[in-house]
Amino acid sequence: MKALNIEIKAKCADIEKIRNILNTKNARFVGTDHQIDTYFNVNHGRLKLREGNIENALIQYNRPDQEGPKMSEVLLYKSAPDSGLKKILETSLGILTNVDKQREIYFIDNVKFHLDDVKNLGTFVEIEAIDTDGSRNEKKLEEQCQHYFKLFEIQSQDLLKNSYSDLILMANPHKSAI
Repeated sequence: MKALNIEIKAKCADIEKIRNILNTKNARFVGTDHQIDTYFNVNHGRLKLREGNIENALIQYNRPDQEGPKMSEVLLYKSAPDSGLKKILETSLGILTNVDKQREIYFIDNVKFHLDDVKNLGTFVEIEAIDTDGSRNEKKLEEQCQHYFKLFEIQSQDLLKNSYSDLILMANPHKSAI
C-alpha cells in the first residue's frame, strides 16, 4: 500500500490532556500497542519492521528531518508476527537500531494520533494526516495537522525534527549497530 502522510511529532509532558481532547472530539480509540520498531541499514530513506499486538508491518518511508509538518511517502507491507521476515532483513541488511514503545492509537476520520511512551526517550504525541486514495492533497493534509497542532496547544519548542530512531542513535552513538 502506498500512502501520502503529513506528520507532526512533538514532546508531550501532559499525555492526559491530549487524551482528554481526543475523547471530547469522539476520536475512535483503536487500542494500546506495545511496539518494537527495528530499523535496518539502508541507502535511501528509512526501513523498519514494526512488531506489535495491533500493528505489524514492514514500512519504507522518505521524510525530511524538519520541525513541524513533514511530508512522507510511505510504502507499507502488512506482515504477520513471527513470519521470519525480521531474520531475513537482519541477515541481509543489518540492524541499525530498535525503538521500544507503548503506543495509544486514535483516529478522527483520516487523521491518526499516537500517544507514545518511548523507552529511554519519554512521552510524545504524533499527528498523522493520511491519504491512501488520492482524495486529499498535501495542502489539505497539512491543514488537518495544523488544526490539531493548535487544538492540542503544542509549543513550537517541543516539535521534533528527527525520528525516534535518530534520537536513540544520538543518545547512544556507540550503539548504532545492534
